[in-house]
Amino acid sequence: MGFWSFFFIIVFLGLTTQWYGTNKALKLNSNIKEGPKLPSLPSYYGTNAFLWLVISVLLFLIVWVFSKPHILDYILIQNIPKALIDEFGGTPNMLIDIIKATDISNIFPGTNPIIIENALYYNKIDKLSDSIAYSIILFVGLTVSIFSINKISFLFKARQAVEKTNINLLILCSTIAIIATIGIILSLIFEALRFFEKVNFFDFLFGFNWSPQTAIREGQVASDGAFGAIPIFSGTLLITFVAMFVAIPIGLFSAIYLAEYAKPSVRSTFKPILEILAGVPTVVYGFFAAITVGPFLKNFVGEFGFTIASESALAAGGVMGIMIIPFISSLSDDVIRAVPQNLRDGSYAMGATKSETVKKIILPAALPGIMGAVLLAISRAIGETMIVVMAAGIAANLTLNPFESVTTVTVQIVTLLVGDQEFDSAKTLAAFALGITLFFATLFLNIIALRIVQKYREKYD
Repeated sequence: MGFWSFFFIIVFLGLTTQWYGTNKALKLNSNIKEGPKLPSLPSYYGTNAFLWLVISVLLFLIVWVFSKPHILDYILIQNIPKALIDEFGGTPNMLIDIIKATDISNIFPGTNPIIIENALYYNKIDKLSDSIAYSIILFVGLTVSIFSINKISFLFKARQAVEKTNINLLILCSTIAIIATIGIILSLIFEALRFFEKVNFFDFLFGFNWSPQTAIREGQVASDGAFGAIPIFSGTLLITFVAMFVAIPIGLFSAIYLAEYAKPSVRSTFKPILEILAGVPTVVYGFFAAITVGPFLKNFVGEFGFTIASESALAAGGVMGIMIIPFISSLSDDVIRAVPQNLRDGSYAMGATKSETVKKIILPAALPGIMGAVLLAISRAIGETMIVVMAAGIAANLTLNPFESVTTVTVQIVTLLVGDQEFDSAKTLAAFALGITLFFATLFLNIIALRIVQKYREKYD
């Protein structure tokens, strides 16, 4: 039995269980002419039976997904001849990985016949184990369905049971999100601590030279490496500043126009067009910056006697700002339109003009939401990688000149994790140090934004 066959059977069984449970509850109610009815609506009994089926199937399926690799590895290792393990020389786990990676449809010449035989055996038990597991899960689901339908009675409160199940599911989802966040933070912290065992913390945070190339053999040139991250932080801030210099004014002014001045026909036409920019892949912006904006700026600045690098912070930040405009514009537009109309009417009644109303009434009232939009845009700019790689380069230059080539934290993280460097080397671990630094910087920005929002927040009846 394949996965899709199993999936469609579960869907059919679930819908059938819900239909049968609802109809059974309806029949019980219809059989009682006088006296008490079922304590819940009939639809709740069908929904309760459906939830029992789906939850039980999902639980057993998750257990199987996590336990399957260990079970198959144990079965496979029992089937491998001891002579092959001794001849292999490596660990049994390495041999199992080789067997799993063997493509039986395109066998490489010279492959050990015993490995081929075990690869065929592994594919056989893989498919067979799935069929057996799916059959067992279907049997469990069917049993649970029968049990949940048999619970339908005048004493069973289905609505309370369904609501309790929904609450538990919401709690579970929230818990998973929290655990995932904690896991991400701890993984960054543990690997960053390994890096700081090799490199001094203050040398990393306040150093002015970034050259993470370390030796892969003893005596190699540049074996120590340099991990001063100030050039990377300055490049990140420079490109983010250029992007915000473009995105904030254009995005905010376009939001004010669409919300307060544009006719409904103009708004319904131009707002979707503006939001299309948010759906363009970042690699397309990268090509646009590298092929069009970069050469244009080089020629344009050259006319005034200045020199600009082919890959510059100005080109990357400008195109990044264009990409971020929809984030600020769309969110700010929604926030401005959410300001109560009676505030506008009161301002007009006092003799204020439309522009005065926008500046002194609407924007202060919408400031918390606008700050949230700007914060989202800044986070988006700090986390962007592709545009910077294609338009600003990977050179870690310490400069505030937007005409020069710079790099960012995210670009360096990608660069450090690419290649054949050992995972426990300082070069690779530096990516985690950059990651945790970026995390705390973003957290700091969030705290500042929350304080600003709390300071300027107004409550309206």
